[in-house]
Amino acid sequence: MPVAPGPADPAGTSRSTSATIQPNILRYLVVVADERGVDLRPLLKQVGLDESVMRSAALRVSYRQGSAVIRRALELTGDEHLGLKVGSAQHLTAWGLLGFALMADDTLRHAIETGVKYQNLSGAMVVWSAAVGEEDDAFVLRADLPDPAMDPGVASFLSEEAFASVVTLSRLAVGPAFAPRAVEFSFPPPPPRQLDLYEALFRCPVRFGAPANRLVVDPAWARFRMPGRDPVSYASTLEMLDAHMTSRRDQQDLLEVLEISVAQGLPVVPTFGEQARRHATSERTLRRRLADCGTTYEALVEGVRRERVEQLLLRPESTLRDIARRAGFSDERALRRAVHRWHGTSPGRLRERMRTARL
Repeated sequence: MPVAPGPADPAGTSRSTSATIQPNILRYLVVVADERGVDLRPLLKQVGLDESVMRSAALRVSYRQGSAVIRRALELTGDEHLGLKVGSAQHLTAWGLLGFALMADDTLRHAIETGVKYQNLSGAMVVWSAAVGEEDDAFVLRADLPDPAMDPGVASFLSEEAFASVVTLSRLAVGPAFAPRAVEFSFPPPPPRQLDLYEALFRCPVRFGAPANRLVVDPAWARFRMPGRDPVSYASTLEMLDAHMTSRRDQQDLLEVLEISVAQGLPVVPTFGEQARRHATSERTLRRRLADCGTTYEALVEGVRRERVEQLLLRPESTLRDIARRAGFSDERALRRAVHRWHGTSPGRLRERMRTARL
């Protein structure tokens, strides 16, 4: 399960820099943006995701890559509710084996619980949980953000996309009549003229400014038998999903160990050869293992440096010269170029933006 980044610790790291998420959301985001006349491909290329890479079944992206693309897509399209459109455009086939398992499951509730269990294989960028609620045994699906301090626009996008995709995929699986009992969002309400967007999609009461992002399902719908249920196919598919989960954990462990090694070494970055020797393997094998994770050592180093810079910018006593030195840049100019590449702005403006977001 994705974990939220920890406190700002210049010696630490977080999996927000690791490429561990299937890019289903980004793929559908490209499609929806295309329909609005906005080409996101140059933006994807900027963060290392050109078209040939995006077509790879083995591709994984990081939270940083995903958030950067989403933030820019919101700016380019001018659509504050892009998440609703992206979620509504999805199909179970985009989830591969997991989508097949959900279709072969017994009931809608169990299918949702299966999706929660294997959420790391679905491309989720929120943290899912599910439980029986206190009222009338209703089934409650909750979507928490991986980082409560993330950009508000990206946070709203992810919350909207999460529930829009659940409702859309549920209707594809059990029929178009499906509707939740209620949907609750933690972000503030939109202008009254935009409420129709939510009512048309969810066809139920929608509440804003709630304590958490929740989708409530009536017990009757939770017990609804899946039309494609097949116990044998379901069981065999779960065996393959479990194998994928084991492989994914091994990949995440490798990425985290490498990230920690780089973070602890800064401002000096260990060479790739040094990393291979530490893992008692050849450079060729380590490069292949990183390729299986959908990343490279250079991209991993870039992610750790970026995180270090962002952590140090939050410290008022840190000068740009000091930040450049501690993050392993040759001088302030190199730091400015890197920050502009990552965020499209200067270190000073980024510092103000980050401080404002934490208030």
